[in-house]
Amino acid sequence: MLRFQTRKVIVVLLVLLFGCGFALPNLFSPETRQSIAQNAPSWIPRILLPIHAVVLGLDLQGGSHVLLEIDRADLVRSQVTQLRDDVRRILREERVSFQGGINMTARGVSVRVPEASDRARLLPKLRELAQPVGTLGAFGPSGNNTIDIAEQPDGLIQLSVTEAGANERVRRAVEQAMEVLRRRVDALGTTEPNIQRQGLDRILVQVPGLQDPQRLKEILGQTAKLQFRMVADSQGGDVDMLPSQDAGGALVPVERRVIVEGEDLVDAQPAFDSRSSQPIVNFRFNIRGAQRFGQATTENLGRPLAIVLDNKVISSPVIQSPITGGSGQISGNFTVESVNNLAILLRAGALPAKMTIVEERTVGPGLGADSIQAGKMATIIATVLVVLYMIGTYGLFGVIASIALVVHVCLILGLMSILGATMTLPGIAGIVLTIGTAVDSNVLIYERMREESHQGRSLVSALEAGFQRAFATIIDSNVTMLIAAVALFSLGSGPVRGFAVVFILGILTTVITAVTLTRMLIALWYRLAKPKALPF
Repeated sequence: MLRFQTRKVIVVLLVLLFGCGFALPNLFSPETRQSIAQNAPSWIPRILLPIHAVVLGLDLQGGSHVLLEIDRADLVRSQVTQLRDDVRRILREERVSFQGGINMTARGVSVRVPEASDRARLLPKLRELAQPVGTLGAFGPSGNNTIDIAEQPDGLIQLSVTEAGANERVRRAVEQAMEVLRRRVDALGTTEPNIQRQGLDRILVQVPGLQDPQRLKEILGQTAKLQFRMVADSQGGDVDMLPSQDAGGALVPVERRVIVEGEDLVDAQPAFDSRSSQPIVNFRFNIRGAQRFGQATTENLGRPLAIVLDNKVISSPVIQSPITGGSGQISGNFTVESVNNLAILLRAGALPAKMTIVEERTVGPGLGADSIQAGKMATIIATVLVVLYMIGTYGLFGVIASIALVVHVCLILGLMSILGATMTLPGIAGIVLTIGTAVDSNVLIYERMREESHQGRSLVSALEAGFQRAFATIIDSNVTMLIAAVALFSLGSGPVRGFAVVFILGILTTVITAVTLTRMLIALWYRLAKPKALPF
C-alpha cells in the first residue's frame, strides 16, 4: 500500500493537474480568457487550453424566459382540412356518387351518400382513417381513435376529430415544436438553453445570458412556413390577397398553387449581394425542390415569383432566367439582423402550428450575482467547518483529508468547464452537499485504521487494512448514490438536472481524491516521518 508504481503516480498527478488547471479559468474574467485563447501558440489544441469556464444558468447570470402555448384550434383546423382532403380522395378513388358536396364543421366533415351499395364500399375505406391512439386497436372505442365515424339512416356520413385525436395531435406537435425551437435557439449562439414541456400544450424556453427578449420572441414566435408561389395576373379564382413587403404592406394577388415549400430547403445562409451590397439570404433546395423550382422558373420567364413567409410576401423578384441549379437568393428591404433571423428560421424549419407567447420575462444579472455570492459563502462556510472537524478529530490525517477535499471541489469545477455543463443554484447546493459526502470515505478509512490499530496490528498493517477493507464499502455507498443521481438526471428537468449533474461529477471525483490521492499522501507521510503509531 505504501509503494506506488512511478507510472501510476504520474497518471494521478496529470489527472489532478489538468483537472485543477481547467478549474482556474473560473477565477478569470471573460476578457482574460479570450486573451489567452488569442495569444496561445497555434500548435496547442484549443481543448487543452484552460479558457473554458463553467456556464452559468438562468438563475445565476440572468437571461430570457418565455412560455409559449401551441394554438390548439389551429391544429384542429388543420386536422379537419386534412380529413376533408382524405375523404375527397377516397370518394374519387372509389367513384362514389354523393350529394351536396363535402361539408366542413368545427370538428369534422360530413358527406351524404344516398346509395347503400356505395356506402358499403366507402365505409371500410373511411374507417382506415380512424388511426388508434396509443396501443389500442383501430376499431376500439371511438374515444380511443383519432376519428369518430357515424352513419345516419338518410345516408349522411359524419367524420369528426375525437378529443383523444386532438390531444394526440397536440402532443406530437409539441414534440416537433420543441425540436424546431431548440434548433432556432442553438443557432443564436447561446449556451445550454432549457427547453421543456409544460403541461399538454405549453413549452418553456429559458436562454441564459440573452438579455434581448424581443429578438428571442421574434425567433420563437414565427411559424416560418415558407412557400414559393407565382404572383397572379389578376384577382379572382384560386388567388389569395397577401400583404407584400416590397409594396409597403399593400395586398397583392398570389396564386394558391404552391411551387416549392420550405420543407425542400436544405440550407439557408445570410450574405450580401455582390452588386448592391444589400443583405440577402442564399438558399439551396434538395433534389425534389430543385426540380420543381427549375421547372417553374423555366415555364414562367418574365413573371414575378412570390416568396411567402407566414402568409406575407417578403419578396417578389421577376424571373429573368431559368434557375435550374437548385439554389437562389431572397432579397428585399432587409437589415443585417433581419437577414440573420430569417436564415435561422429557414434552417430550423417551420413550426407545426402557431405559437402564442403567454408569459415572458427577463431575469436580470443582479439576482444571479446575489445567488453566486450566497453560494460562494455557503461553500466556504461548509468547507471551513468540515476542515475544522476533520483536523480536530483526525489531526494530521484530517489535514490530508482537507487537501483532498479542496482538490475534489477543483476537479468538479474543472470537469464542468470541460464538458460545458451549466451551473445552476441547485448545482451550487450539490457542491455544498458533496463537500460533506466526500469526507465520508476518509472517515470510513480512518475509523477502520483505528480499529485495526486497537486490535494490536502494526502501523503498516493498520494502514493497509484501513484502505483495503473500507474500499468495498466506499464503492457500494457511491454506487447507490450514483444510481439515484442518474435517475434524477434522466427523469428530472431544469433545476433537478442541474443538481444531478454536479452530484454525479462529485461522486466520480470522490474515488480519485478520497481514496487514491489520500493514500498517496499518507504513503508520502510514512516515508518522510517514519512514524510508530497513528497520529490520532
